[in-house]
Amino acid sequence: MIEQLQTLLGPSHVLTDLTCTDWRGRYSGKPLAVVRPANTEEVAAVVKLCASNHIAIVPQGGNTGLCGGATPSGGEVVVSLARLNRIRRIHHDHCIVEAGCTLAAVKEAAALQGRLFPLSLAAEGSAMIGGNLSTNAGGVQVLRYGNARELTLGLEVVLPDGRVWNGLRALRKDNTGVDLKQLFIGAEGTLGIITAAVLKLFPQPKNLVTAWVAVPNPAAALALLQRLSNVTAFELIGRMALDLVLKHVSAARDPLLDSPLWQVLIEADTTDLEEHLAAAMEAGEVTDAILAQSTAQSRTLWNLRESIPEAERAEGFAIKHDISIPLSRLPEFIARADTALSGKTIICFGHMGDGNLHYNVVTPLSHTDTINRLVYDLVHELGGSFSAEHGIGQLKRGELLHYKSEVEIDLMRTLKHAIDPQGTMNPGKVLTRMVTKPTPVT
Repeated sequence: MIEQLQTLLGPSHVLTDLTCTDWRGRYSGKPLAVVRPANTEEVAAVVKLCASNHIAIVPQGGNTGLCGGATPSGGEVVVSLARLNRIRRIHHDHCIVEAGCTLAAVKEAAALQGRLFPLSLAAEGSAMIGGNLSTNAGGVQVLRYGNARELTLGLEVVLPDGRVWNGLRALRKDNTGVDLKQLFIGAEGTLGIITAAVLKLFPQPKNLVTAWVAVPNPAAALALLQRLSNVTAFELIGRMALDLVLKHVSAARDPLLDSPLWQVLIEADTTDLEEHLAAAMEAGEVTDAILAQSTAQSRTLWNLRESIPEAERAEGFAIKHDISIPLSRLPEFIARADTALSGKTIICFGHMGDGNLHYNVVTPLSHTDTINRLVYDLVHELGGSFSAEHGIGQLKRGELLHYKSEVEIDLMRTLKHAIDPQGTMNPGKVLTRMVTKPTPVT
């Protein structure tokens, strides 16, 4: 098998005797090989070869995922998409890019044309578009622009048998049957390998302003959000999250003097943010605020927010919860969860504008099951989701089975079996491997 892969790609692009580990260091596995195809045709050839030999495949982009979705368990062929890094075409309203392009490269290419690709993540320098789409990435600007699913017009996908589906259409409207691209966005490589995408582009904001604001509590932050207009990002940051950044990131400084317990980082395309903040201060929703006076100051404030995951990692182990809550009930979740976990250190931050919180608990690893059940049961009670933007991977397969209905699980398994009957595409991720054909859904 190794010799056949080397014949297809060249010996230098078939790596053996490697162990692959996820970004958080929780999952490791020794693959049969890591292969580095250069284009869609080579990806298809590798997949076809693996399918004919019943060898499992793990697609891998920038390996920045947080749920172990791109890590082999052992014996698979890891297909790295790093060499599929061409920006094929840029138009006024869309671009066609390959899956190995980093998010930062796509954003830069759009900016050079005076356009905006708004997906924005802390890991955008290494995260790749294929991974962004396979996990339906969110980030800080979902409030205005939507997540990866809303930003995608078309896809090119290598199917589990090696066939290539070319769905690279740049249409906003195409009502000609099932929207097939939606099957692969968020599927974490379990139904096929995304090799290229058509992405929406937008005008660059004309009056972008950034503010760091102190609020008394999350309820006040929600009231402030409802007061504002043209908001592109609204990030809630708890005291402990910022303290970790101040501790572990050199040159980081607290933007405000009084060390408030709750802060919000706001970005808006408006000329009247200062007036809105003044009105919110009179209403008791804001206790202090600063507005960035330059692009450099704005970048400094955003660096504080984007450094939280790295600071957490430097601090040590925490049980992480990537959750979403209906916006109106988000303050209730924080209050009830904090009460239930009284005495624990809570690192709470996230994209409050779209209801997505990262609610992380510093506690021994042995407490994971108990803490998860407490947090996720409350999320479920409030009509939320236990995975807002990080996906399922290996980490949350049990939660998927616990909280999803039998009908939803049957539908997912039926799709998996129909598209990947051998079960060789990223096995062990999202759903456990199908052994027999599921009961048909009627």
